[in-house]
Amino acid sequence: MSAWAALVERAHLQPGETVLVNGATGTAGRIAVQLAKYLGAGKVIATGRNEAELEEMKALGADTVIAFSLGTLHPSGGKRYEEALTEEFGKGVDVVIDYLWGKSARAIIAAIAKGVEDANPVRFVHVGGASGEESIDLPGAGLRSSSIVLMGSGAKSLPMAALLNAVKSTFAAVGPANLQIETKTVPLSEVERQWNAPGKPRLVFTLG
Repeated sequence: MSAWAALVERAHLQPGETVLVNGATGTAGRIAVQLAKYLGAGKVIATGRNEAELEEMKALGADTVIAFSLGTLHPSGGKRYEEALTEEFGKGVDVVIDYLWGKSARAIIAAIAKGVEDANPVRFVHVGGASGEESIDLPGAGLRSSSIVLMGSGAKSLPMAALLNAVKSTFAAVGPANLQIETKTVPLSEVERQWNAPGKPRLVFTLG
């Protein structure tokens, strides 16, 4: 739902446009990459921390992958990420679907200001805060120096009918788009033992 709503209802993705998915290795991000291609994106850029998982994204529709390392343990990581992003934005990016927020989102906004040609809008859709950073330092110059369009996608950003339609549309796309996520099948009797399992792979419980 989050991917469809962000791409279709909020960004109004058009065939041939370039989409960047920030946080593409999460379950929702993986679906966003696949749906972007299914919906006609000309190019999909996938970003994330896990380089090995990003390489897997190429088989799911990502044309370009950018790995990053941010935080105090990687003092130059933010600069390298921003430089790589600036190069991509210089080539043209129309839509950003952001599942992380935090430092990576700030780097993207800075790269838009530096790399995008005059008056070419980039629709930045914030969907999730998987980074755990709810607030970022957003320099005003980054907004004044670009035609970025900032928006969110989620409950209250869309009518409930549109969100429900996003669920329906995503289910309808599973077959035609061959949507794939990592899953692990376990019997329902193990629900207590599996309750605190990692978010990936997604657990599918079976009865009987």
